[in-house]
Amino acid sequence: MNTTRAIIDTSRPGPLISRHIYGHFSEHLGRCIYNGGYWVGETSTIPNVRGIRSDIVEAMRAIRVPNIRWPGGCFADDYHWRDGVGPKEARVPIVNVHWGGTLESNHFGTHEFMDLCEQIGCEPYICGNVGSGTVREMRDWIEYLTDDGQSPMARLRRQNGRERAWKINMFGVGNENWGCGGFMTAEQYAQEFRKYATYIRNYAVMGKVNWWEAPDILRVAGGANAEDTGWLEVLMKSVPSSLMKGVSVHCYVKPGEESDGVRFSDDSWYQTAANTLAKEAAFVKNIEVMDRYDPEKKVAMVVDEWGLWVDNEPGTNPGHLFQQNTLRSALCAALMLHIFHRHADRIRIANLAQTINVLQSILLTEGDILVKTPTWHVFDLFKEHQDGAFVPVVWEKAPDAIAKGLPRVALSASLKQGALTVSMVNLSAEEEAGVSIGLNAARPLSAAGRVLFGRPTDHNTFGDPSRVHAVALEGVALRDGSVELKLPPCAIASLEIALDMSAGKGERL
Repeated sequence: MNTTRAIIDTSRPGPLISRHIYGHFSEHLGRCIYNGGYWVGETSTIPNVRGIRSDIVEAMRAIRVPNIRWPGGCFADDYHWRDGVGPKEARVPIVNVHWGGTLESNHFGTHEFMDLCEQIGCEPYICGNVGSGTVREMRDWIEYLTDDGQSPMARLRRQNGRERAWKINMFGVGNENWGCGGFMTAEQYAQEFRKYATYIRNYAVMGKVNWWEAPDILRVAGGANAEDTGWLEVLMKSVPSSLMKGVSVHCYVKPGEESDGVRFSDDSWYQTAANTLAKEAAFVKNIEVMDRYDPEKKVAMVVDEWGLWVDNEPGTNPGHLFQQNTLRSALCAALMLHIFHRHADRIRIANLAQTINVLQSILLTEGDILVKTPTWHVFDLFKEHQDGAFVPVVWEKAPDAIAKGLPRVALSASLKQGALTVSMVNLSAEEEAGVSIGLNAARPLSAAGRVLFGRPTDHNTFGDPSRVHAVALEGVALRDGSVELKLPPCAIASLEIALDMSAGKGERL
């Protein structure tokens, strides 16, 4: 068994790994919202609080979901928020023209989404309608959400049952406006953004400070896919950072030719790893563009759609994007989160697509059964990275190369309150990997971890919901100031190391 030796210098913590890169994306698509998703209604036999499914809330609280992006996606630029407020019996159903032609009741609207966020304990990240909406419509929505005064929209909100305004820190101005959001040119969208963003005001502080001095809502411009830096370049040179605090970048990974959700060879496991790691070069090119125009890094990169895209499950509505989730999916999630860690000074918000029953979901439902996917377990393993300081890993003995030139082991580390979190991936589908972690400027007091492993095609089903789950990582040992362990094949693990920061001992870089 080959052992990889890494040194982590705890005396040099880097940028904060924002908890918001662990966000999620919930579009009105398939069964994410209705028909088994968040909204079951107050009269459902499935346990719920004000119509919101309780087991979903519990599962999302457990992994400390920091934010949810809603209502889209492509759906956002066809969504008119006033259709989803007021008495439910008076709300007019709509047809979801983007995703399967499904008829939706509009029973899950602004109040229900904000209630969901409050139940989970996360922040809302709302995406507004630019493609088919108006500046007035978006401006009124912000007023409805955030004004505690006596404005028309504040009075309407109270009439609809909510006395206090909500707090909104993030707001997206349209989605994929180069495509489903209006087929605009970059120059056209930049002008539209400037106009729309002007009216996204922080009503929470109106009357307390001058409006131009008010703390900003983080206005996120709709961006392109990670490989298209031209759109980004136009936005960065055309829009001042006083208006644009974030730019969206979307990034979907394909597994290669073997795109079936559950039937594929080990070669597809390796191809997925290679395709995921290759996305880092695209992010770096985007960051280089942003650095040219914004060297102080005032504008956040917001990867508000990302994940593995495989084939829909046979027999399901092709417009609902219901896809199964295997250890291959978990591999993509772990490696992508590691990329976000390495670029934490610029990537400060990210949203996995999508939360329930769509694409790379963390949760699947059927009736009253809820399944936590392997991807959910990655977010559970990695949650201690949230708001930790990124700490670079230096290889004393670099991981040996395996199939497709991949490193055998991938590591990422963060420091928070005297504890070091190290997440690890064994990219080999056949062999164990030894890992030895030395520390600079600290001494390990204890170490314990959990691990997710199996075969690449392993997944959880409604008949076997716990086939893939995290267990205690056995055999972790402290030797001569280092932490040593073994990872099974196809393993994704997280290790918590308690530190004596006053020791000043350990390996020197």
